[in-house]
Amino acid sequence: MDLWRFERSQTGGTRSGRGNNTYFVPLIDVHENDKEFLVNAELPGLNKDQINIDVRDNALIISGETKKDQKYGKGETLIQERSFIRSISLPPNVKAEVITAKFENGLLELKLPKSAPTGRKITIE
Repeated sequence: MDLWRFERSQTGGTRSGRGNNTYFVPLIDVHENDKEFLVNAELPGLNKDQINIDVRDNALIISGETKKDQKYGKGETLIQERSFIRSISLPPNVKAEVITAKFENGLLELKLPKSAPTGRKITIE
């Protein structure tokens, strides 16, 4: 689908080295039918309050952050933080003001309704 342009996350687009994993890149699929575009993002381990969805400058931006503290013996604590940001350029026929989102079992589903084609036939006099 050449109308869509996926951009790498601002953190480089890949997972960082072992022991230094501070971000991840969620898998995203885009589907299209006659009425809408469907965007599915796999976000395992996140809650919906850890996910942000914005539309800015003709782009859909999905971002988020998670933090996990794990206690070990003798006062030691391991803190793991992960963040991500994905940006998808929107085609001009998306009705951005009515985009809907649903998050369940680690899967974010966005519905981006299409606007009706604009234009008119011009009669030659």
